Amino acid sequence: MKLDSSIWTNELIELFLDVGNKNSNSFWEANLPPEDELCKQPSPEQRASFIRRKYKKRKYKKVLEGLNTQEELNKALCAAVVLPDILQTMAMVFSGADVMCATGDPEYSTPYLLAQKAGQRLQMEFLHHNKLSGVYMVRRWCTLEGGFLSYYDNEKNASPIGRVDISDVVSLAIINTEIITETGPVFTFELYLRSQKVLVFGAETSDAHQDWTHAIAKCFVPARADALLRQDSELIGRLHYKDGHDLYHWRMGWFALVASELYFCSGDEDEEEGVIQLKRLQELTVSTHMEGDRKIQVLLMVESGRTVYIHGITKQDFALWHSSIQLAAGTDGMALGNQQMNKNDVPIIVDSCIAFVTQCGLCYEGIYQKNGDPGRVAQLLKEFTKNARVVKLRAQDHRLEDVTDTLKSFLSYSEDALLAKELYPFWISALDELDEKVRVQKYSYYIQSLPKVNRSTLGALLQHLYRIQRCSHINQMSTEKLACVFSSCLFQTEGHTAQETRVDSDLVDLCHLKSQSPAKHETAPIFTPLIFISQSIVKQVRWRFAFIYPTYHLSLCSERPLHYKEKILEQVLEWSSLEDPSSAFLLIKKYSDKLKDFIKGEQLKFKDGSSKLLLGNKFQDRYLVLQDKKLLLYKDIKVLSLPMVICKYLHPCCSSGSTFAQFASGPAAVASLPILIFQHGISY
Repeated sequence: MKLDSSIWTNELIELFLDVGNKNSNSFWEANLPPEDELCKQPSPEQRASFIRRKYKKRKYKKVLEGLNTQEELNKALCAAVVLPDILQTMAMVFSGADVMCATGDPEYSTPYLLAQKAGQRLQMEFLHHNKLSGVYMVRRWCTLEGGFLSYYDNEKNASPIGRVDISDVVSLAIINTEIITETGPVFTFELYLRSQKVLVFGAETSDAHQDWTHAIAKCFVPARADALLRQDSELIGRLHYKDGHDLYHWRMGWFALVASELYFCSGDEDEEEGVIQLKRLQELTVSTHMEGDRKIQVLLMVESGRTVYIHGITKQDFALWHSSIQLAAGTDGMALGNQQMNKNDVPIIVDSCIAFVTQCGLCYEGIYQKNGDPGRVAQLLKEFTKNARVVKLRAQDHRLEDVTDTLKSFLSYSEDALLAKELYPFWISALDELDEKVRVQKYSYYIQSLPKVNRSTLGALLQHLYRIQRCSHINQMSTEKLACVFSSCLFQTEGHTAQETRVDSDLVDLCHLKSQSPAKHETAPIFTPLIFISQSIVKQVRWRFAFIYPTYHLSLCSERPLHYKEKILEQVLEWSSLEDPSSAFLLIKKYSDKLKDFIKGEQLKFKDGSSKLLLGNKFQDRYLVLQDKKLLLYKDIKVLSLPMVICKYLHPCCSSGSTFAQFASGPAAVASLPILIFQHGISY
């Protein structure tokens, strides 16, 4: 290992602390006779000889009873990686278990993926650094010429002992860290072939490693995907994929993984290179699909406004891409920039906590002042660290004070302070300005100098605190009290000072100042009586909700009914992005049973969702009639005697009793909704 901060991740440091010399020697020196022990002041030759006997020859290692065959070792390894005992896994690997053995699970096909499924971060780190354990690399003279990678016994031999057709390469995995093998330290790269073989090559220097990987990538990546070669990729290759342009047919594309960004290119000259921000994924799941008469594994990635499916050329390279993308999309330590993000570059842990408090705690007296249970807070932090995307905060499962403490703990112990420690004297010195406008200008300048994720997270938090203090007549949390609570979190200082509290108070008030300026788009959220609507009242009375949005070019207002699955509060909070947020408002109407007498007919586009060859998978012109809580579909307005399809209309009040779904009754409202697609029911 190198003394390089980019190599020593938090997980690797934690792994070393967990194993330690004592535990490690309990395996490597389990059968060390006294006469072979290293003396107190050995010579360099004696030390080197002892290390070779201990690690290379494994002369003194512990013998595992009952594990006599390779199959038994591999099976025991698969059972060990899903548990937190690293020493047991270490014993299996260094006794000969294959780190890349088949697990028998088509979805989690390697021990690494099993550990990932079980959420064992340290097991994953150990397996990653030991995937070449037991592999004996032999020195070969290699040449890359004419589309073939040939290797010889030595540089004097004229005939190669083997060669690889570069056109058979589907993926190139580049390992930029030094790995210790039987032949010494090397920098390795892996070639995944269409024939389902995996070849591992190693270079003795970093420069030679970079030259070889760049030459091979340039040889097998086509010119139309040349943009990918300009990236400092960890993984590059071809995959089958489909996205929003065509979800019915698989296409061949070229992909490159760079840190937490996945670049891809279809290869078509008229299409630009795309990029998926893996930290911002809203969904990352793998499933098994039937493709003809064979089963394939498909990885689904959903980013804001984009859905991409991929599957590999072979099982091996799919497992490689799956594990690499999972690792890149996950949380890596406590730095703000290494968290899983929402679409606005706010860590999901912050966004989820804010949303929960906004929904359940605005009217809670002393919010953020009351402490949660330390055990539950630690568990919640652990769940967010493991996979923030799957953590769902619910009022019936989580306590408000536990969530507020989770948010404060994360901000307090993240690797970088939200307001940046290096800017601390500048924040404090701004208080010397008596002119409020000058002070605000300085604050704005300092905010702009923060990293992007700090700015977006700070903006979300300040708007949240502004909402809370607007309800201070109920929750008793004024701006000063909130600033007192959060000053130590934002600055990451012990306790809080009057100066830090004043800065935080000014920043919260800055949201109010912005909301007074109509020219600013980053305005504070609008507060309406909606946040005080009692859930018990909503459940007792049937309501229907609609948003009124201004249409400036007509000087009129259009009504958009809410779908029953839409969350009202989230929609209201998005009004802050409008040019004039106060022009939008929520319309609440008591439900009546007059719908059964309502009749509406209109010519619309229709598609049933199936891929019928004769229809060409296109929208068809159909006449729709909404009558007696049923949606009747006619081929033509002239043929109204027998409908083609009858769709039962959605119940006027959903299970939660909070919203009511209805069809738009005017052109303006219709224009604000997507084209209707009917698939065993109604969707909007």
